[in-house]
Amino acid sequence: MELSTRLLLWQQLAGSCGLSVLEQGLQEVWKLLLLCLLCRLCFRQGGASTVKHVASLLAGIYALFLFFHVHVWWVLLLGGLCYLVLLLSRACSCRGLLLSALVLLFLLIGELHFIDLVTWNKIRGSQMVVAMKVISLGFDMDRGAVAGLPSPAEFFGYVFFVGTVIFGPWMSFSTYKKAVGGQPLSWLWLYCSSLSLLKSQMCLLISTCIAPYLFTLFIPLEGNAVTQKWLEAYENAASFHFSNYFVGHLSEGAAMLAGAGAAEQDGGCRGLRVVQPLSVEMPRSMVLVVTSWNIPMSQWLKTYVFRSATQLGTFPAILLTYTASALLHGLSFHLGAVLLSLGFITYVEHVLRRRLASIFNACILSRPCSSGCSHRHQKEVWVMVLNLVFSLLTIFHLTYLGSMFDPGVDEQAVEEGYPATHTLHRWAQLNWAGHWLVFACWVFYRLIK
Repeated sequence: MELSTRLLLWQQLAGSCGLSVLEQGLQEVWKLLLLCLLCRLCFRQGGASTVKHVASLLAGIYALFLFFHVHVWWVLLLGGLCYLVLLLSRACSCRGLLLSALVLLFLLIGELHFIDLVTWNKIRGSQMVVAMKVISLGFDMDRGAVAGLPSPAEFFGYVFFVGTVIFGPWMSFSTYKKAVGGQPLSWLWLYCSSLSLLKSQMCLLISTCIAPYLFTLFIPLEGNAVTQKWLEAYENAASFHFSNYFVGHLSEGAAMLAGAGAAEQDGGCRGLRVVQPLSVEMPRSMVLVVTSWNIPMSQWLKTYVFRSATQLGTFPAILLTYTASALLHGLSFHLGAVLLSLGFITYVEHVLRRRLASIFNACILSRPCSSGCSHRHQKEVWVMVLNLVFSLLTIFHLTYLGSMFDPGVDEQAVEEGYPATHTLHRWAQLNWAGHWLVFACWVFYRLIK
């Protein structure tokens, strides 16, 4: 394709896609951001803390109504049932487990019997945020991190906090209490939240208007049928990645605008971190990709699921953690398949690299070694080459797993959730290469163990 033709197509794409996407994105979120700012200003006012909690609750409910209309009552019902369980189990020391069972039952019954899939998929994100908050609160009460049962105003103000109730992220009860305390307003705070919101719009633009045409218009590559399939798979994965970064940065901006997660430090602003795109697109390992994909959720899973399950063994704990994540995301075959595949991939990668690091006495673990590392080989060329090989394997796995998130699929099918046949068809097109590679790595690990 000639450069002049490509420039013309870029111009048409910018007009037909870029401006309209940005305009639509701002129309969807400006009311939410205004509510977050008003809530932040309310927190700065003096007066009883109960009034601030009620303001947080009312703003959160109004935000839910703006996005979900009459279906808001499903989210409210989950919060009300959870507080009822806390009231009835005051003397119990396993409130975290009780709330986990209630949340799981509620999500399964709602998804299977009482609501259509399109509506449920729309409210699933808010349901997941509420579920994570109440479960963490229950475990924190069991462990003594939260003293006593919060008042109704505190509980519902936390669960429906306007800065997180729509897009997340999860935050602890103590973080919410700090936000309600009303940290000082500053230009640095406004800069941090505005920067995250700007990043979110950039990621939305890349996801919608650049990634789907990456190897067609922007980096023109042509190949045979096999390479073409992998190039298309990478485009699908990249588009899905940046849609996640869009939501992650948007949640950062909204939460900080409402007063949570931003603090001044060393003359600068330490903002809330939800996603780390560079750690995903240029990864060291799949382990770091998983933690960088959604940092608060990764912390939640590690604190309240993985650590509680470590007594079962490392591999069962990993599988249980990814199963919990899959259940929170709903009964979606494609998400469940991806998350469970990730469990196997991260485990095999972790044990294989740990074994190779022991054999070669080198810094090739899944996570970077600390400055006081005792490994004999740290920055030799062959060590960097080995780490680069594992980075390329991670990119390969990300392309394979993300190939099913096709932006060209019918919108109705996406709203109802990708069918199982779509997932299996996509992976079959790539000859199940990712799963075969994981199996080969596991066999290699067993041979050198």
